[in-house]
Amino acid sequence: MTWPVASGSLLLGFAVAQLTGIRPLGGIVLVAGCVWCALRWLRAAGAGRTAGLVILYAGGFVVSHLIADTLGAWPSVLLVAAVVGAATFALADSGPSRVSPARARP
Repeated sequence: MTWPVASGSLLLGFAVAQLTGIRPLGGIVLVAGCVWCALRWLRAAGAGRTAGLVILYAGGFVVSHLIADTLGAWPSVLLVAAVVGAATFALADSGPSRVSPARARP
């Protein structure tokens, strides 16, 4: 299951940036979360879905900034994290794995 990491890293990245005042530190959390997920998506969902989910993750980060003036910082991050988590579940976590059982790792 990658959806908790995908949505959680968006939330944690924002929290780290806000609490420390060091925005690049929050960015490191975002990148680490996305890379971790992308490696698993690639095995489970294939290259096409992985590319789409990475674009959605990065796009969600951008959209959260664009809507923050209207909704507020935390509500925009929560909304984007929910959308990314739901999309991740639907596209990568809910179906059968695309990796053959012989190649699957425990």
